[in-house]
Amino acid sequence: MRRILRPSLIAAFFLAASVYGTVHGAPFQAPPMTHFSESDKADLQRISAYLNSLQSIEGHFLQIAGNGKSEQGTFYLKKPGRVRFEYQQPNPNLIIADGKTVAVQNSALHTTDRYPLLDSPLRLLLSDNIDLGNDRHITALTREPGALSVIAEERNGPATGRVTLTFADTGGTLELRQWEVVDAKGAHTRVVVSDLHSVADIAPQLFVIQDLSPFKKG
Repeated sequence: MRRILRPSLIAAFFLAASVYGTVHGAPFQAPPMTHFSESDKADLQRISAYLNSLQSIEGHFLQIAGNGKSEQGTFYLKKPGRVRFEYQQPNPNLIIADGKTVAVQNSALHTTDRYPLLDSPLRLLLSDNIDLGNDRHITALTREPGALSVIAEERNGPATGRVTLTFADTGGTLELRQWEVVDAKGAHTRVVVSDLHSVADIAPQLFVIQDLSPFKKG
C-alpha cells in the first residue's frame, strides 16, 4: 500500500487553505481586524518592507517538532510562491512548491504527494506584495530585547492554526530568525533559519516537480 507522507514542515510552511478562497465551495470567514497602536503599525510597515525585500534567497533550516525531534537541511525561496526544502540524509524527503502546487517527495519510497498551494497565513513568506498593516490575519505584535515577532491566525476552516514569525531587530535592521506553527490540535513545529542571504537568481529547475513513481519501470 502506498504510504502518504506529510512531514511536519508541510504544516509549518504550507497551511493549505485560505479565507481568501474556498474549499469544496464553502467560503471561509476572515477574523476581525485587530486594532494596533501607531507604534505597532510602524513596526508592521517595517516588517512588510523587509519581507517584500526577500525575493530570491537561500539558507539553512533546523526543523524542531513538538516532541523535540529535529531535522535540518537547505532551503531555497523565490517569490512568488516557489520554495524548496532539501533535508539532510538519512531523511529521504524533499519539499517543492512551484507556485501552484506543493509536492512532498520521498526518495526511499519513490513517491510524490501533491497538495494545492493556496493562500495561508504563511503567504507572509511567499507573497511578493505584503502589507501586514491591512491583513486581517495579523492578530498580535510582540517585542523582546533585540527581537520582534508577528502572529497570524486562521480561525476557520481545515487550516485553523497560528503562525509566529520572529525577527532579529538590531539597530533598526530586521532579519528573519524563525517561524513556529501551532495547528488546530495544539501541535507545535518550529523552523529556525540561519545563513540567510539573497542571491542574484536561483535555477528555475530547482522548483520543477518531477513525479517519483513506485510503479515506474527502470
